[in-house]
Amino acid sequence: MAVLEIRDLHVTVETEAGQTPILNGVTLTVRTGETHAIMGPNGSGKSTLAYTIAGHPKYTVTGGSITLDGEDVLAMSVDERARAGLFLAMQYPVEIPGVTVTNFLRTAKTAIDGEAPAIRTWTKEVKEAMKNLRMDPKFAARNVNEGFSGGEKKRNEILQLEVLKPAIAVLDETDSGLDVDALKIVSEGVNRAKEATDLGVLLITHYTRILRYIKPDFVHVLVKGQVAEEGGPELAERLEDEGYDRYLDPSDIVDA
Repeated sequence: MAVLEIRDLHVTVETEAGQTPILNGVTLTVRTGETHAIMGPNGSGKSTLAYTIAGHPKYTVTGGSITLDGEDVLAMSVDERARAGLFLAMQYPVEIPGVTVTNFLRTAKTAIDGEAPAIRTWTKEVKEAMKNLRMDPKFAARNVNEGFSGGEKKRNEILQLEVLKPAIAVLDETDSGLDVDALKIVSEGVNRAKEATDLGVLLITHYTRILRYIKPDFVHVLVKGQVAEEGGPELAERLEDEGYDRYLDPSDIVDA
């Protein structure tokens, strides 16, 4: 069982005003087989948490720790974090001109496993995953995310998740920009990955609609860079009815 532990995490980001605190002591633990939903209003630090776990250089950790199975994640490079079993599905997936989806996936899988996958079984696995995600097989020969719609980019993120088989996946607002059909397809992909590998999921979202398809075990409300409340699925249902007003002083909201 893999365990991602975040302890008293403090993070700043460089702005025009200088180093601005975004996370102010976040603590949580994600184990394989668990689904944690991180919810909160705009500017609460949700994406900052995701990109700090992944190792984005824009964010500076000023206190606290992140470990995976006891190993110091903050001491790892971005590629070392991926090889250790961490995965980030980005809110805004980037285009990679000149690199096809097929080559990207195979290169990533080789780097993670330390050896190239067998062509025959690998090709079958990728085709099956694309079929399940309702992706046109022609996309395999296209450059990564180049000319993809928003929904196609999100499906491509989940394709990576299914075939790379990480231990812990951070999904940063995977539901944003998706229509109802695409949301269901993407959610089914996450659920398949969890069933197949006992994946641990840290799901970041503003809204509860994706939680109708990806059922959380735990819900954490992030406000002003801190966990303001924690609970089970019933907390998400309460947020659907009440919103975040009771947590907020509008003058305190930061842009993260």
